Amino acid sequence: MELLDYAFMQRALLAAVLVGITAPAIGIYLVQRRQPLMGDGIGHVAMTGVGLGFLLNASPVWMATAVSALGAVLMELIRWYGKTRGDIALAMLFYGGMAGGVMFVNLTPGGSNANLSSYLFGSLSTVSPSDVTAISLLAAFVVVVTLGLRRQLFAVSLDEEFARVTGLPVRALNLLTAITAAVTVTVAMRVVGLILVSALMVVPVAAAQQLSRSFAATFAIAVAIGVTVTIGGTVTSYYQDVPPGATIVLLTIAAFIVLTALAAPLARRRARAAAAAGPAGDPVECAIPASRGAGDELGV
Repeated sequence: MELLDYAFMQRALLAAVLVGITAPAIGIYLVQRRQPLMGDGIGHVAMTGVGLGFLLNASPVWMATAVSALGAVLMELIRWYGKTRGDIALAMLFYGGMAGGVMFVNLTPGGSNANLSSYLFGSLSTVSPSDVTAISLLAAFVVVVTLGLRRQLFAVSLDEEFARVTGLPVRALNLLTAITAAVTVTVAMRVVGLILVSALMVVPVAAAQQLSRSFAATFAIAVAIGVTVTIGGTVTSYYQDVPPGATIVLLTIAAFIVLTALAAPLARRRARAAAAAGPAGDPVECAIPASRGAGDELGV
């Protein structure tokens, strides 16, 4: 393929694959926790980190990782202790993060809001070798956490009180989930952009749920969708000269629409098969209601 002759496209495609894996991998827990917009809030906070990176002449990716992780921890603390004023505190955190990013960038010598564009909406040509190194290391952390602690994270996401009774460190796992989401946002910002990253964390999971209710299958399908749309969006962006972040998100939404259309006849066939099997015997599986989301089993 012609695009692979260019080093910047090789870097962009590698980053796209890593984003396609990590975003749905943590997104499945956020959907189960009914916090689908958490990634959007973290993206606002990460803007301050990007601005600080420019101001201090440091890596915007690593600086955004540190600031967004701190912001994610604050979000969890507000969720625990904020009570009635929690929403106001979160709003100030989100909009303060965005304002801080704009301010720090403009305080940088020669800096302007144009410097934020590639971080807000993604950019193929600006993914540097150092960005690829940072993204690879951060993506490895996300994969290790989301797969290595999948049973514990799913249990906490499904029912915190039950998880607490069973002896799981609920607060520590909640903090780890929030920090992992923050890391994922910084992994994705060079490809999808901070403004659109939340869609890639949530929509592939919602699309996968149209076909499966088990955790393992939903996880696998969501990651497959994520990788497909990120590669497809990156290639389309190169050949059609369109924004990569917007292209990836639109492809993700298209995948959701297609799978939703396919899910209806699939559900009818399952219902007919269940009716033909008769009422005798125990049910094969106990599915979690669709409103709760991601799966019906802890094992993978």
